[in-house]
Amino acid sequence: MDSSTTTIERTPIHTREIRAQGYLRSDGLWDIDGTLLDVKQQDALLQTGLRPAGAPIHQMTLRITLDDQMVIVAAHALTLERPYPGVCESITPVYEQLKGVKIGPGFSRRVTQLLAGTRGCTHLTELLGRMATVAFQTMAGRVPQAPDERPFQLDGCHALAVNGPVVALYYPRWSSRKPE
Repeated sequence: MDSSTTTIERTPIHTREIRAQGYLRSDGLWDIDGTLLDVKQQDALLQTGLRPAGAPIHQMTLRITLDDQMVIVAAHALTLERPYPGVCESITPVYEQLKGVKIGPGFSRRVTQLLAGTRGCTHLTELLGRMATVAFQTMAGRVPQAPDERPFQLDGCHALAVNGPVVALYYPRWSSRKPE
């Protein structure tokens, strides 16, 4: 959406940028790198002092390494900018608990069990959801799927509902749609 969709004058206050990139490694594993950046367009008076306009409030990165089954084999978090120096970055080692977690059904629930609330960093944990989606997009079509295994994406959105026309046409084996 661009600013031409409104005639009301607006003042930019805050920008959150989330970036995630997927990589195939030379050892056959997959890296998903995520970054979260929060910036105020005006000076911000934080409890810990003045943060000038344009200086990051949060700048955090997270890398998860996956095998072909989408199991996390390594995780590393880094906090570069934060509102509470000396405290915010102390939580990053807990993200190593992601080792062994599979991205797929139940992933969000498992992340919540491990890292929700005071067990993790809200920003890094939020980033994980986006990174999981990027992992699917990165590995889609590059990791062979057994022909008798139901494709993971079915029932993941309205277009891929097992009772819908797309699944009936492209994934007929898994379709529950009644023939017309």
